[in-house]
Formats: sequence, C-alpha cells, structure tokens
Amino acid sequence: MSMIPLSEDSWMFHYPNIWLVDLFAKACGLCLVKFETAGEKETEVKDLEHVVEGLDVEGLVSGAIASQYQKTRIEKVCSRLKIKCITPLWHMNPADVLQQLLDLKFDVIITAVSAHGFTPEWLARRIDENCVEDLLELNRRYGVSPVGEGGEYESLVLDAPFFSKRIEIVEAEKTWRNERGYFLVSKARLREK
Repeated sequence: MSMIPLSEDSWMFHYPNIWLVDLFAKACGLCLVKFETAGEKETEVKDLEHVVEGLDVEGLVSGAIASQYQKTRIEKVCSRLKIKCITPLWHMNPADVLQQLLDLKFDVIITAVSAHGFTPEWLARRIDENCVEDLLELNRRYGVSPVGEGGEYESLVLDAPFFSKRIEIVEAEKTWRNERGYFLVSKARLREK
C-alpha cells in the first residue's frame, strides 16, 4: 500500500517520484494499492487510518529508523485498528543501515535534498561507498541524518536483490530552489537485469 501525497511537504509520506511505485511493485511482483492524501500534517495520518481500516491486513510495516513523529503516528493508527505495527529498522545505527544497502547491492539514488550542506550535485547521486562517507561527514558537520530520517533527503531504489527487473530512468530533470532540490523522473521503464 502506498499513500500518494499531493504536497511536496508531506510529513509522513515520500513525495518525489512517487508515481514510480507502480514500477517498484511490478519489479517486486507485489500487488499495489494506492491512495491519495493532501499531504497535510495530521490530516494525512487520518487518511492513512481511513485507508488501512478498509483493507484486510494484519499489520503495517514502516521503515522508520529514528523519526519519533512517524513511528508514534503509525503506532496509534495500528493501536486504534488493533493491528500489528512492525518497524524492523527502528533505532538501527544509520551507518549500519547504509552499509547493509551497499552489502546487499541495492541500487539507490538521491532524488531530493533539503538540508544545509547539500548542493545540486547531490541530486541523482548513487548511494555508494563514497556517498555514504560524504553523508556521514554531513552528519558530523551539520547534524544531517545519514539516512535522511528528518527529511534531509529522499531516495529512489532502482534495483534490489528481490527485484525481478530493474527500474531504468529514461527522462528526468533537476530543479533547484533556494537550498532545496529535486531530481524528478518524467519517464522510466522496467528492464531485464
């Protein structure tokens, strides 16, 4: 299930390139259910609860690592609906999370940045060993979450061990306003690995 925020300032949900979730689901061989939300603080949590209430599910899995904001809201939704709240990455060391991405050979790029220390050159950058070192340095210098947990950056998985095909970007553009930027994909497709 994916919530599709209509605002780039969503507090809970991924915004840039969210339309690619369709390709992500196909690459993973998963059924996908999508719902739109205005992406407004707190209202989007009510939207999530309303959607989940109508599904036949036993729980919600969240990728929250350190965001108390996201975790507590998802826990409240699960509690009210009497379903499980699963957060397998909760309180993992961010450097370890990034190292696991590298070890498992995930292909991930940065699609949005919005924190001190980031520049337009970060957009579309692959998260590789050098990138991880630079993210850890931004953490030391500016307090940026190395995993973007505070919204400092967003990412897009192009390939993972559990993908049957990989996502290939065909057309995209970078936009930059003040100290915030996006790498927006306008055309993509699945291709054989």
